[in-house]
Amino acid sequence: MRVRRILAPNPSLFTGPGTNTYLIENAGEALILDPGPIEDSHQRAILVAARGLAVRAVLVTHTHPDHAPLANPLARLLEVPALGYEPGPQFHPDHRLGEGDVIEVGETHLEAIHTPGHSDDHLCFRSGDVLFTGDHIKGGSSVLITDAGPYMNSLHRVARLRLARLYPGHGEEIDRPAQAISWYIAHRQEREKEILAAVTTGCRTVGEVVEHVYKEVDPALHDLAAYSVAAHLKKLAAESTVRFDGEAGWNAAVGLIPGS
Repeated sequence: MRVRRILAPNPSLFTGPGTNTYLIENAGEALILDPGPIEDSHQRAILVAARGLAVRAVLVTHTHPDHAPLANPLARLLEVPALGYEPGPQFHPDHRLGEGDVIEVGETHLEAIHTPGHSDDHLCFRSGDVLFTGDHIKGGSSVLITDAGPYMNSLHRVARLRLARLYPGHGEEIDRPAQAISWYIAHRQEREKEILAAVTTGCRTVGEVVEHVYKEVDPALHDLAAYSVAAHLKKLAAESTVRFDGEAGWNAAVGLIPGS
């Protein structure tokens, strides 16, 4: 299997240097993974890279606007199916993929692995000891998450796989998967401890928790940090470790508050 990366021209605070589109080749056939935003120059770059190959499908890891919008137009142009977990605002799969579904390319195949956490519809794709991680794991930074519970479960699940290389949706490829995944798990566990401590000591809103936990971080990044705080509070609430009391805001469960 040969993997080629085509970097989308959409650098930003969210996307880093841009979205990684992957051309996955084997035996004269190819799959296109995460074609990214609708951008003429990027579409041309993908088509040039795929020249001479029989493209079998266009896949997306999830439906966020930096990964999926070009999938349907590109699939129509190539007369192949667009594949993903479920529809989104700018993506409509011709065939929906679920846990364990297999997509063949030449003499190899990709297996879909449902990894919710960054988004509910997130898929990683595994071929042997290689994993295409989308925004589940990025090269060089942590990721935004919507619910820390499913995200941690997905991280632990991926950690059990025997992997030699990760191809992330943003950043450089990762050749030490176990080390990278362990860092992600430890980072999230440490953040959760800090968030719980903030609530226990009197922070009542997401904004207050952000200011307490991320006080050493550039304030320009606090809006992004709020997503992670909300995701961890959602997990802690599901575990009955914290509760939301309307106007009173977030509170730690009885027994966690000093003196309770």
